[in-house]
Amino acid sequence: MSKKEEALLQFAPMQSSVDEGFWHRFSSLKLNKLGIDDSPLPIIGFYAPCSHSQVSNHLTLLAESLPSESSDSSLVPEPSSGNRNKCSVPGILYNTNTVEGFHALDKMKLLKEEAAKIWNDIVTGKAVEDCSMLSRFLLISFADLKKWSFHYWFAFPALMLDPPAALVNLRPASQWLSAAEAESLSTACNEWRNSKSTADVPFFLVTIDPQSRATVRLLKDWDACQSDAHKILFGFYDPCHLPNNPGWPLRNFLALISAKWNLKSVQFLCYRENRGFADMGLSLVGEALITVSEGWKNTMPNAVGWELNKGRKVPRCISLAQSMDPTRLAVSAADLNLKLMRWRALPSLNLSALSSVKCLLLGAGTLGCQVARMLMAWGVRKITLVDNGKVAMSNPLRQSLYTLDDCLNGGSFKATAAVESLKRIFPAVEAEGVVMAIPMPGHPVNSQEQESVLDDCRRLSDLIDAHDSVFLLTDTRESRWLPTLLCANTNKITITAALGFDSFLVMRHGAGPFSHAHGFNAETAISSSADVHKIKDAKGKHRLGCYFCNDVVAPTDSTSNRTLDQQCTVTRPGLAPIASALAVELLVSILHHPEGIFAEGDISNNVIGTSEQPLGILPHQIRGSLAQFSQMTLVGYSSPSCTACCDTVLSEYRNKGMEFILQAINHPTYLEDLTGLTELMKSASAFSLDWDKDDDGGGGGDEDCVEI
Repeated sequence: MSKKEEALLQFAPMQSSVDEGFWHRFSSLKLNKLGIDDSPLPIIGFYAPCSHSQVSNHLTLLAESLPSESSDSSLVPEPSSGNRNKCSVPGILYNTNTVEGFHALDKMKLLKEEAAKIWNDIVTGKAVEDCSMLSRFLLISFADLKKWSFHYWFAFPALMLDPPAALVNLRPASQWLSAAEAESLSTACNEWRNSKSTADVPFFLVTIDPQSRATVRLLKDWDACQSDAHKILFGFYDPCHLPNNPGWPLRNFLALISAKWNLKSVQFLCYRENRGFADMGLSLVGEALITVSEGWKNTMPNAVGWELNKGRKVPRCISLAQSMDPTRLAVSAADLNLKLMRWRALPSLNLSALSSVKCLLLGAGTLGCQVARMLMAWGVRKITLVDNGKVAMSNPLRQSLYTLDDCLNGGSFKATAAVESLKRIFPAVEAEGVVMAIPMPGHPVNSQEQESVLDDCRRLSDLIDAHDSVFLLTDTRESRWLPTLLCANTNKITITAALGFDSFLVMRHGAGPFSHAHGFNAETAISSSADVHKIKDAKGKHRLGCYFCNDVVAPTDSTSNRTLDQQCTVTRPGLAPIASALAVELLVSILHHPEGIFAEGDISNNVIGTSEQPLGILPHQIRGSLAQFSQMTLVGYSSPSCTACCDTVLSEYRNKGMEFILQAINHPTYLEDLTGLTELMKSASAFSLDWDKDDDGGGGGDEDCVEI
């Protein structure tokens, strides 16, 4: 090696370190705010002087290096100030949406652009006012949010002197300075580092007067340092620990000194510490000779700076999947699809409304299992299942939350087995199983059972009060009556799914008769039930009906004296998943509709209202047939004689409470007598239709049609 090559000033490259918290916060920022926006993102890095004789400090990215996610803040992070261990350095992040885009980035162009910013700061004097600009950095990345892996590459742009600076001498500061000078400089540096106004200022001037007194000054105080009797050192926080090489920040510092003050000989101080105090044995003082041409500063110098990865010019890759808590990973993965929806397909998707809504599922059979899983897929985290049955050998094939183990030893209770299965599928779900029977009209109870049945009624009422949405998924019609009554009384979102052999019904119940439509809030999906004004919409239409509004008889015992195929829910296996999916989609649409539970019923291809909602129409009833592979939407309005939701029934319930429910359970005709259905049936039986014998039946016009 020639003497000239030995005399070249060689710098230790800057090294990077990225805390896991940075990637976690960036992932959240990408999913929740940035989406597909790949615009350059300002970030902040941190470094400090070397504090160990064997270990260099790195430029580090932390969670706080990124801007906040709050919607009212700009995408610019807040720099820290006054922290001696965290000198803020401005940076820029280019994140691509594909790994191909990451590899295709023009890295030389990006490096030159950042170097140009540094050069401009030097020329304009901005770097003298804010010296952190000398250490600008660049980060390119690609975040694979499905696998939690991150490809990234740092660049620390350094302006190249032409020709390079020559090193005259480089020694520990304790050897370069006299003992008195070293002691004074150590004291001055400690004071500089302990002051909040200067602790994180990484470039500075040191003057030493003839009396060996050292003073540390800001770069902008250059003119005040001019004295023939003073020694001047150009100091910087050196992250490097090597005894024979200054750190990377000196490169741009020398460019500034040459371009701004036109110095040819520069004595510099590589400031290093030991246990938080200045260490003149670790710190270095050297002299560099700068012999750039006269026109050097008229054009921007060339730049270098891409960080090497184990000596090679290749990016780094880190995977956080192994280090993350499995539950946290599950939550992130579960929310990924929903958050991606907001990027393009559905920006208005309200994830907080979905995650906070409390759903009560009455029935943990074929429908209940499917509805629970579909709710979790939509981001619903609070689910309660109610059922008093046990898992039978015939269940696991059709009821997706159960396995053979749940059938052994007489079978586990469905409610508890379903909850255990949900938590195995997704540990973060807040699921509860309640083993209880639902009291039903047409199933009389004797005096010994009466108190137990009333306890079940109260417990069911408390459960409905504690939830925002209720799914009626039981096997029998009569088991849906009491929940329908209680939901209408408290004005809960209520959704029914019912199956035939090859047909299904999915419907949302209308609001109760003692509520009105002001102040619906999709965040909680709860409307006040304190008001007692009968609901009427702006067009004077009736409220939407419930599951029982089309009945002309009260619900009664549908299980006694039935053959086996009539006792079991015999349906085509594909029917339950279809109906369950529609039931959950109906809830999601209600939560995203501005009118919520009070929204009118839409019909396919004939949307009522002036504009379609982001999720499409919001029907009242969906009836489907697998025999015809068909589906239609219907609207049914409330009946003044409904045995479950009319104001007569609810008024009686509010007046008599549990006494009313016992009457409905024990007396088959009680509800029909109360609502006037008994009189209606008598009138219908006595009515005779008188046909006009002279009518040829040839088919008249509209006057022959009756609107039902």
